[in-house]
Amino acid sequence: MNSGGEMTNAQLFQQVALLRWLSSQTDEDRTVLAAVTGVQVGRELLNRFTGQDRVDAYKSECILSISEFLRQNPRASQAVINAEVEKRVLVFAARVKALETSPVF
Repeated sequence: MNSGGEMTNAQLFQQVALLRWLSSQTDEDRTVLAAVTGVQVGRELLNRFTGQDRVDAYKSECILSISEFLRQNPRASQAVINAEVEKRVLVFAARVKALETSPVF
């Protein structure tokens, strides 16, 4: 489920395949359910091994925090802006680096 409590597209496809198989019990629908489930499991494993979903979230947070700083400090000098951007990018880099030692599961 996503943060809004709704199913992701992959989860929805899996549920549709499951419902179809439960209704029909055919080998064809079982094969489709197994394939859809396999894709979803593979995608989740890839995300857990690479941490890419968390890297993307950290990147978004970094960009948003920089834009918020700029919005709150419209008259900041270029030196202050550069220092703030550098600080926030270093935080982003540290968070990504920490993923290397975090458990996969």
